[in-house]
Amino acid sequence: MAELKLRSKYPDSLRQIIESALSERLHSIEAGIKRTKERLQEFETKYELLTEEFIRRFNNDELTHSFDFDEWIGESRMLAHLQQKKETIEEIEFVN
Repeated sequence: MAELKLRSKYPDSLRQIIESALSERLHSIEAGIKRTKERLQEFETKYELLTEEFIRRFNNDELTHSFDFDEWIGESRMLAHLQQKKETIEEIEFVN
């Protein structure tokens, strides 16, 4: 695990600023995850297909290309990206 050191004349204030910024970013990412999941659910309902199955079938050229499918794939990739960012932030640990 990597360690990052910061120096400040006011370490407690710096820590509060960083914790607050991380908390706000995490909240924003969680909101993005919620919106992305809702959008994926819309596609799944519309096409009566789970996202995982859609991607498998799309990658195997079993589906005809459409604009909706481009969006669906983009939303799926966005969800994975946001979940990775969320995990990265949640793993941050402040040490003294």
